[in-house]
Amino acid sequence: MTFLVNYLVLGEAGLATARRLQAELGGVIHGYGKRVQGANIRPFDDVAATLRNCFAAGQPLIALCAAGIVIRHLAPVLSGKHDDAPVLALAEDGSAIVPLLGGHHGGNDLARRLGKVLNTAPAITTASDTAFAIALDEPPAGWRLANPLDMKAFVSELRAGVAVRIEGEAAWLHASALPQADDGTLRITIADAPLLGDGRHLVYHRQILALGVGCERGVEQEELIGLINETLTAENLSPLSLAGIFSLDLKTDETAIHAAAAHFDIPARFFDVAALLAQESRLANPSDAVKAEVGVSGVAEAAALAAADSGGGALAVEKRKSQRATCAIARADDIIDPAVLGAARGHLAIVGIGPGRADWRTGAAEAAMRQADIIVGYGLYLDLIADLTADKDCRAYNLGEEEARVATAIEMAASGQNVALVSSGDAGVFAMGALAHELLDRDDTPGHWDRISLELLPGISAMQAAALRVGAPLGHDFCAISLSDLLTPREVILRRIVAAAASDFVIAFYNPVSKRRRDLLALARDLLLRHRPEDTPVILARNLGRANEMVTALPLSELQVDDVDMLTLVMVGSSETRARLRGDGSWSVYTPRGYAAKQTVLTKEA
Repeated sequence: MTFLVNYLVLGEAGLATARRLQAELGGVIHGYGKRVQGANIRPFDDVAATLRNCFAAGQPLIALCAAGIVIRHLAPVLSGKHDDAPVLALAEDGSAIVPLLGGHHGGNDLARRLGKVLNTAPAITTASDTAFAIALDEPPAGWRLANPLDMKAFVSELRAGVAVRIEGEAAWLHASALPQADDGTLRITIADAPLLGDGRHLVYHRQILALGVGCERGVEQEELIGLINETLTAENLSPLSLAGIFSLDLKTDETAIHAAAAHFDIPARFFDVAALLAQESRLANPSDAVKAEVGVSGVAEAAALAAADSGGGALAVEKRKSQRATCAIARADDIIDPAVLGAARGHLAIVGIGPGRADWRTGAAEAAMRQADIIVGYGLYLDLIADLTADKDCRAYNLGEEEARVATAIEMAASGQNVALVSSGDAGVFAMGALAHELLDRDDTPGHWDRISLELLPGISAMQAAALRVGAPLGHDFCAISLSDLLTPREVILRRIVAAAASDFVIAFYNPVSKRRRDLLALARDLLLRHRPEDTPVILARNLGRANEMVTALPLSELQVDDVDMLTLVMVGSSETRARLRGDGSWSVYTPRGYAAKQTVLTKEA
């Protein structure tokens, strides 16, 4: 099981324990800012909000503090035991481990792992674990419980001393401390066929069936799911015995296949042609037409056999057809582990991390980075998210290597990995989002690249952060212009500046200068002075959200190139933008939208 662990540390005494665990289990350390200092720590000030946010993320939470603190703050947001993520209270010195929530959703297993690292026996209190050394509602990988809602009644009978009869082979059950008897009143059945249990009868299924599918491009998900259901019903097989849905890699981005995987709560995995060709001699229904189309004589049967092959599998259900889809089922002698078969559909999340501060990142962006197998980015940006990357495979690139950076991220995603490509600010604003879409759109793009799943996750842009640091200069119409002439001709940049100046937009200038380019900002200033007053407010924002942040305002006529560097965003107000220093020395820069004029009109009408 992979844990994306959050450690909540309230004092320096718990930090050493958290780092010890992080070295073994990975994860992110959240430190109470007033007391916990150090590298790669996510600071927070509000204990209750941080506890609730971590819990809401659905990831394991280890709180190095008193259990009562956790209970008081999480109690108002609890919904039900079947939805709880693991939450553990851990003594700061590691001497006590108490699973509080989600014990049978990984919490007890996590407690045992902590116990091994810290040489401490966890205080596990869930009924079946303590009485019978087994978690009946959390079976081992490859097993599915058919009737979890009957578990409470079943365990109550067990605790009352009622014996259980186990029907079928299940070493993990036989080796437990359950009160077993051949004539037991309670029953546990290992079944292949659909079987209803009850409060005295639990039903488990081994995931030994491999579902192979083929389909035409764009088939409706209802057709494929309907075909699978009809096949299972006709063959008296339980969907809980399915280990995965398998197909040819050409179908990696087929929406219906992923919808079917989600419907049956199983993973989708994809084989290359060579893997399916190895099964051709075993196909019951080979097709020359299919081979001419995709290179193998049958996708559904071959994929099912390839998935079950390592377990000595054989075809259990020959190919069945609907109008635009096929399916077949192979049975293995042992449980099938889909994680080692073929490849998953790779995923690329292009993530905006904001200007720099950890608490300016969006929850979706952080979740994507935590879930990623690999994180790719410019070295400085990776440094800014060091609190999230302690256990990650990070690939750092230099400035000027943008295309190589994006191409590498796409290729790794296309190999089946979950990849996060990070950009500062917002991923779609002068960042990697556009380049990724461009590379996928080129005529020479490798075909397998376009089969990945792709999402862009928003971040706070530099112009948003700069504006809000001084007030609301973006309160009326605005635009953003990059002064970098590496990819855009200078004459195009100057034409856009003139148009924006004439239109009286507030303008955010990105990439205002570089080591070799020092003149475009001065040209922009001079062009703007033809259209707006000399005292037009200009905001200079450098290293936003970082330790050495600098934000100031000055008149347009005083803007000097030497006051600006590559890490500075320059924002020039419109002719309506106002700036004033408040009594506490802070700036109030804003662009009115016209409410005063509207109020004047309303007053006259009254």
